[in-house]
Amino acid sequence: MERISSHQFTLLGSAVLMGTTFLPIASMVTGVAGRDSWLSVLPGFALGIPYGLMVLALMEQYPQKNLLQITEILWGKWISKIIGILYVLIMIYFGGLLLGQLGDMYESSIMPRTPIEMFYLGGLLLVLYLVKSGIEVFARFSEVLFPLIVFALVLNIGLSIPRVEQGELMPLLSQGMIPIFWGGTKIGPFVMEYILFLAGVLPFLSTNKGELLHFKRGLWKTIFLVGILNTLVVLIQILVFGPSETVNLVYGLLVLGKMVEVSKTIAGVESLFLGVWFAALVIKISAFFFAIIWGLKSIFNAKGFMCNLVVGIIFMGIALKFQKGPALKIEIGFVDNYLIFPFASVWVLTLWGMSYWKKKAGVS
Repeated sequence: MERISSHQFTLLGSAVLMGTTFLPIASMVTGVAGRDSWLSVLPGFALGIPYGLMVLALMEQYPQKNLLQITEILWGKWISKIIGILYVLIMIYFGGLLLGQLGDMYESSIMPRTPIEMFYLGGLLLVLYLVKSGIEVFARFSEVLFPLIVFALVLNIGLSIPRVEQGELMPLLSQGMIPIFWGGTKIGPFVMEYILFLAGVLPFLSTNKGELLHFKRGLWKTIFLVGILNTLVVLIQILVFGPSETVNLVYGLLVLGKMVEVSKTIAGVESLFLGVWFAALVIKISAFFFAIIWGLKSIFNAKGFMCNLVVGIIFMGIALKFQKGPALKIEIGFVDNYLIFPFASVWVLTLWGMSYWKKKAGVS
């Protein structure tokens, strides 16, 4: 059985949670929280701490089991199969939409003449390679690339500072705390995407008491690292574009990249950023692909090359259906808000509640 160290758990979790949240997040939260939207980002990500701790508590009580297997133990075979099928369908659909986002991001920015199918195929082949190589290789891949993703984000933010308009942040809290709360609710679906991946990766984590403590610390580090980075992303876009324009920029960070100049001699560095962010999106798609494979194995004992190939073909079909950016954005928002968020939040909370009740009552 492959194993993931606590260090790999932290970096892999950070890469999966980050994904490409930094591209749409400013537009999403600013649309409801205005100029104070940057204050809502970290509290929104903090939702991942109690939910992540619930998942780790279930792992401690039922070692070497993923959340679908734990569901079968607590709720029985048929309920677990229904939940498992919903889990797989949601993950397949959303994974295909993410593959579509990869193509849309490149086609709409730096390579408009390249057939979008080439981006789909390139990303999917890399995903299939990582899935075939196993979770340990995937964790090492994330371990190497996540620092580069962070560096690219910080560099983009730093090079945008000369364009900052300080007055865009004033007045602070002019509309009170309510808009900040609603802005935080826009972050919840990102957190639940990570929780659904965490639900499948549990069998690859050690249940040793010392290691479990490291995993819990790693969870805190993941949430705060990604939350702080995304806070800076939202803050810089509001400072440069202002809240009104930020709302209308789906890929605002790419626009910043196009505006960047280094000593008035180097421009158009968004191509460099896109190369790194391509890896970020591949990591997110791979995480969903892994979760689907684990789900199919738990429900139907389906595994192997043909299973991976079928899932890959479905991904490609979904991506091809939503080639246009606006339709893709709407569909991703719908799945996030009305499928992933309610499904993951209710499933994990009720499962943990049942486990806790049985433990207190002494029911085996």
